[in-house]
Amino acid sequence: MAAEIVNPRKDAGTDADAESDEGAPEAFDPAFALHRGGKLAVRSTVPVRDKDDLSLAYTPGVAKVCSAIAERPELVHDYTWKSQVVAVVTDGTAVLGLGDIGPEASLPVMEGKAILFKQFGGVDAVPLALATTDADEIVETVVRLSPSFGGVNLEDIAAPRCFEIEHKLQERLDIPVFHDDQHGTAVVTLAALRNALRLTGRTLGELRAVISGAGAAGVAIAKMLLEAGIGDVTVADRKGVVSKDRDGLTPVKQELAEITNKAGLSGSLESALAGADVFIGVSGGTVPEPAIASMAKDSFVFAMANPNPEVHPDIAHRYAAVVATGRSDYPNQINNVLAFPGIFAGALQVRASRITETMKIAAAEALAGVVGDDLTADYVIPSPFDERVAPAVTAAVAAAARAEGVARR
Repeated sequence: MAAEIVNPRKDAGTDADAESDEGAPEAFDPAFALHRGGKLAVRSTVPVRDKDDLSLAYTPGVAKVCSAIAERPELVHDYTWKSQVVAVVTDGTAVLGLGDIGPEASLPVMEGKAILFKQFGGVDAVPLALATTDADEIVETVVRLSPSFGGVNLEDIAAPRCFEIEHKLQERLDIPVFHDDQHGTAVVTLAALRNALRLTGRTLGELRAVISGAGAAGVAIAKMLLEAGIGDVTVADRKGVVSKDRDGLTPVKQELAEITNKAGLSGSLESALAGADVFIGVSGGTVPEPAIASMAKDSFVFAMANPNPEVHPDIAHRYAAVVATGRSDYPNQINNVLAFPGIFAGALQVRASRITETMKIAAAEALAGVVGDDLTADYVIPSPFDERVAPAVTAAVAAAARAEGVARR
């Protein structure tokens, strides 16, 4: 079976139309018309035209396959959809920019995520919106469901709970667990930064970056940049720079303080930006123009809050050599869809037991490589619709998994 990216109920053109009237939301907004009936369906990948087909697809033929898997459990990857399907799991606590809206309200986003998996990576995905925000309950639920899936994509789960859930799941499961809000953002950010460096003739080790936001994305970006070899990273939250001398830090921020901020900065985000080479915004809010003006020459500004970037691109362009946002209507969109479909496709292809930092960095390097010789200040990251993206990321991730020994074929 496979997740379709079309809705046959809409294609039929009767039931949905019958329910619609001038007072319905879709009479005013086409987004509602698109979503009526949901955005996914399930289709068979084998024909069931007669009793012979039925006897092979179901009983008695299916019993032979079940018995074989019972004797050799690894055959489940060959004779079911497990090796090509991902669970998209959420508790609805950090959905887009909407916040804690609950599992039911999150479901349209999870359906959309499944569409992106299929459209951009050829990976089937099943949305699972869970009616609990308890970390242990989420972990136990996913563990019990895991025999049906080849991987788990955690989505829109609020920090710091998301860190705990991911860690506990990966400890207990032998399939990849990936929190896209963390790692997908980090992969695409690193890819764009690689090309910005190439454009300006610098190396990662020369840079000092300042990240606004110490949530899921900010923590993951900081760790990935350090793993990739950046000179220094300073992270700021609503209270200012995350530093060792600050009281009241959460365990996650305490760990962050230990591995970041070699310069020993303290105080506000604005003060940390003075002389910085890179600004990465994943928190919202507004960064004043004088703070951006105080950055080093040929700086990079990645203001990724959506829909309102921390720094308007027109202002950032006055001072920065490269500007990126999270929006599709400006150049250099930092979009997670560039990463997660190919990353999972590569991991599933080799039946990886986990997605490692090395695999993520390989994905970022492959993504950056797609740009090639067409590199400009307005083109440091490819479009999600560039058909070269997913194959490049898939191949790089699969190769990295084999090299690290986490691949099983």
